[in-house]
Amino acid sequence: MSNSSSIRHFLLLALADTRQLQLLHFCLLLGISLAALLGNGLIISAVACGHHLHTPMFFFLLNLALSDLGMICTTVPKAMHNSLWETRNISYKGCAAQLFFFLFFISAEFSLLTVMCYDRYVSICKPLHYGTLLGSRACAHMAAAAWASGFLNALLHTANTFSLPLCHGNALGQFFCEVPQILKLSCSHSKLRKLGLLAIIAWLASGCFVFIVFSYVQIFRSVLRIPSEQGRHKAFSTCLPHLVVVSLFLSTAMFAYLKPPSISSPSLDLALSVLYSVVPPALNPLIYSLRNQELKAEVGRLMTGKFRKQ
Repeated sequence: MSNSSSIRHFLLLALADTRQLQLLHFCLLLGISLAALLGNGLIISAVACGHHLHTPMFFFLLNLALSDLGMICTTVPKAMHNSLWETRNISYKGCAAQLFFFLFFISAEFSLLTVMCYDRYVSICKPLHYGTLLGSRACAHMAAAAWASGFLNALLHTANTFSLPLCHGNALGQFFCEVPQILKLSCSHSKLRKLGLLAIIAWLASGCFVFIVFSYVQIFRSVLRIPSEQGRHKAFSTCLPHLVVVSLFLSTAMFAYLKPPSISSPSLDLALSVLYSVVPPALNPLIYSLRNQELKAEVGRLMTGKFRKQ
């Protein structure tokens, strides 16, 4: 039996057992991370440089791209390092830092998706009040609140998780440090604190989820009242990218954390964790770029201008 004071490092879950599969996973993660860096980097540059994109929707999209970059840079580099060098170690402080930044970026992402839902709600259901409800100051305050909530949530859960005594070794059943895996190593007498941590997460997540569902119910009702088919299609097309991103993010995360223990397995848990922590940051730029002609045109202009300069 050991406690947290004697643990100097944790053992992360190996992505594969054979050297060939480890190198394959390294190449896959490298490709996904490069796609995420390129896609989100282009969105950030396009929104920052394109003055006609300085609107609330694109401002929040820029913030979402920043959170995607942070999330992919928190988990993937260590997994790539471990696959390439055939190791599983992560230091105690490194695990705490990884947990904090992962919680920070994923919490901020969820908050930003909720704010972006509000932006779509106001745009479609209250278009005459759009400029008033989503002025530059209001947008800055909402973005700051999303990042601040992510920081406070990450700080609270990281501090509480690593203050628990750890009595069940140092092997984590995940390729990065996350709260449920560390809680499995804690002593049995800390169950009340475990439930408290999970209750806070569930309360915050359910609040955002209910707000998103309610907003989209109102959005769909407003869209169906639009007389022309072209108007309905245009209104719905502005919501489709956000709806796809939210569905991908929530469905994989909720299934990963709420699935019955009877169907749990290391391979399934690993696949689900990749789906909600690695895949969305790479797919989000593609989803938004394909459906938004303004963003697509600005990204194309930006890339064409760079190639011409070269």
